[in-house]
Amino acid sequence: MKFFSTKYSFLIIGDFLIILLSVHLATAMRLYLYYFSSWESYLPLFMKAALCSMLVVFISFFIDLYNIEKIKHRKEMSIKIVVSAIISAIFIATFSYGTSSIVIGRGVLFIALCISALLQVIWHFAYSELSKIQATARRVLILGTGPVANNMGNMLVSRNNGFALAGYVNCVGEPIHVPEPSIIGNGDGLFATAVKEKIHKIVVSLSERRGTFPVREVLDCKLNGIDVVDGPSFYEQLTGKLLIESMNPSHLIFSDGFRITVIRKYVKRWFDILFATVGIVLSFPLFVIMPILIKLDSRGTVLFKQDRMGEGEKHFTLYKFRTMVDGAEKDSGPVWSQEGDKRITKLGRLLRKTRIDEIPQLINVIRGDMSFIGPRPERPFFIESLKKQIPYYSERHCVKPGITGWAQVRYEYGDSIEDAIEKLRYDLYYIKYQSLTLDLLIVLDTVKVILFGRGGR
Repeated sequence: MKFFSTKYSFLIIGDFLIILLSVHLATAMRLYLYYFSSWESYLPLFMKAALCSMLVVFISFFIDLYNIEKIKHRKEMSIKIVVSAIISAIFIATFSYGTSSIVIGRGVLFIALCISALLQVIWHFAYSELSKIQATARRVLILGTGPVANNMGNMLVSRNNGFALAGYVNCVGEPIHVPEPSIIGNGDGLFATAVKEKIHKIVVSLSERRGTFPVREVLDCKLNGIDVVDGPSFYEQLTGKLLIESMNPSHLIFSDGFRITVIRKYVKRWFDILFATVGIVLSFPLFVIMPILIKLDSRGTVLFKQDRMGEGEKHFTLYKFRTMVDGAEKDSGPVWSQEGDKRITKLGRLLRKTRIDEIPQLINVIRGDMSFIGPRPERPFFIESLKKQIPYYSERHCVKPGITGWAQVRYEYGDSIEDAIEKLRYDLYYIKYQSLTLDLLIVLDTVKVILFGRGGR
């Protein structure tokens, strides 16, 4: 499964090549052609240029330059590119004192970053405009006109994903929940419609397939090179979460993914023990300082202990540094934390924003209650209620809960049923496609969340 869409890959590759070229141009301008006279003199330059390119791209990722849908204005895009160049210059200059392998002259570095920033701005502007042109987008035809098809169409229109909605195709007995002018054909003439409209992809989004699915027409489209995909899979590809409203048990049983092997569980467990041990050693000063600060800030215990539900719906005691006043739920009973919650102490707000309050969960990882990465462990009181209201909610407990996870980095803190549904979409996506690559992406996104203090309450 792809965790980066093709458009992100193009942007990243483009930036890498731009920075690589900029270092070469700056070297030629500053030092003439000395470094290009022989392979022996050129190789060190290429290695330095490649390291610079990787560093700038890495920093650009951390400041969300490649999160296109969150960048609303060209000014914001330009600022992010300039900020990335400045931070990169600081890092390169700092590391240059420690190792000669990446030393780049100040003049060359300044010229290279100026050239690369200018070219990056031009490249990102051009790519942004190019992606908006319908002629360059892959045309999508949605088979169906019901509520699922309508949601799929709205998602296509609202998101800049390199796809363009060509229209909908109606089938016999299918309800109509889409604008009628956008219905451009019917099931019996699907292949003819697809050829006429120059369709690249057909998304099957029927409310009910029995007796309505045009098998022959869909097969003709498939055999003639038109990509055919079911709605839930297309939704997963674009959003990185599962469309649980359209899921049935067969989707969980027969679809690719949801493969939790014994080997993976053992490997992940060993990594958890290793990183948790290192984390406890590195954070030992905090285990000394935090108790003092917490006691000075408010009365009560230092460690917050709470019953949570883990793998196999087994209960365990979760540990955190206390961030609320002592006895916060004495009168109200179990409730979600709200925006601006008055029960949170002054120090507690800082601990939640920086995620320092979650460091004691390393103890839970060592004990085997939790993993580093997985769904957020929820309280049994809320789980019993959510299981009655949300389909497949119990399935999130087939893996160990995590300190961080796909839902935690993709969706901010939730305090409602709607938020719980959204987070479940991400949790099930992680369980379905869990891999080392996805775990690494979650770790990188977690660092971003901690650095910029997003999502905590």
